[in-house]
Amino acid sequence: MKAVIIRGYGSTDVLQYEDWMQPQIKPDQILVKVHASSVNPADWKIRKGMLSVLTGRNFPLILGFDVAGEVVSVGSQVTRFKAGDAIYGSTSFPGGAYAEFAAIPENLAAPKPANLSYEEAATVPLAALTALQALRDLGNIQAGQTVLINGAAGGVGIFAVQIAKALETEVTGVCSTKNLDFVKSLGADSVVDYTQQDFTTESTKYDIIFDTVAKRAFSTCREVLKPNGIYVTTLPTPEVLIQGLLTMFLPGQKAKLVVERPNSQDLIYLKDLIEAGKIRAVIDRTFSLQELAAAHAYSESERAVGKIAIAIN
Repeated sequence: MKAVIIRGYGSTDVLQYEDWMQPQIKPDQILVKVHASSVNPADWKIRKGMLSVLTGRNFPLILGFDVAGEVVSVGSQVTRFKAGDAIYGSTSFPGGAYAEFAAIPENLAAPKPANLSYEEAATVPLAALTALQALRDLGNIQAGQTVLINGAAGGVGIFAVQIAKALETEVTGVCSTKNLDFVKSLGADSVVDYTQQDFTTESTKYDIIFDTVAKRAFSTCREVLKPNGIYVTTLPTPEVLIQGLLTMFLPGQKAKLVVERPNSQDLIYLKDLIEAGKIRAVIDRTFSLQELAAAHAYSESERAVGKIAIAIN
């Protein structure tokens, strides 16, 4: 099969498109012919060595977490899938999706949403699961609450806005001037242009602030959090780790860090929302597998609106 391999950490130059051996599946895995994947910041952070404390130096590596494709064969313990099924899901850490075939644990996959293309479906898993788990599991989101999404036009932000609206909350999206109408089209009740306004100095207070882009610290958001409000971020900074521990044991406002946990149950939950028309995928650009270096560079530029898809087969 063709795959993109890295043999060391570094710039986009370490991404090498070449022939590689097809993966052998374990009893609890499915072999998937990968039709599409996507780029998440975690992918290029691993490539650059920013997460080497977790990934070590176990090369060569195939990166990529998001997969949409067709089941080719199943392991002896697999009961929910058969050859020919269209699925979407996640690879195990630290990746394996940037290839023509991938071995996926059964419990990290679900049937592909019927109303999405493979490219669209491949943009969903990591970003939408992060948004869902941040809001539902950490934020304890409830209908009628006020929710602010910082980075509302980004990969996680687009899903956070839509999930928060699907769960019947009042949503404020923070984005740049050029994306105000786009974020409104996702369902946001109001929008804040961060180039013109600082939401942390406004009078509105929120039940949940989800900083999808890790740009605003808990300490700067406290004034606009309600007394029992919850702040969630995607980046494990020293401040959020310390504040998370402190607020865990104290009444009042909480600071929390979301670490996405891929699982088939949540993928099925998202599939139902997507098929009901409550969530849509948004693709900024689609690159081929051979163009993965350019896709990584575009993701690192932080200019993408929505997700970056990778077309493979």
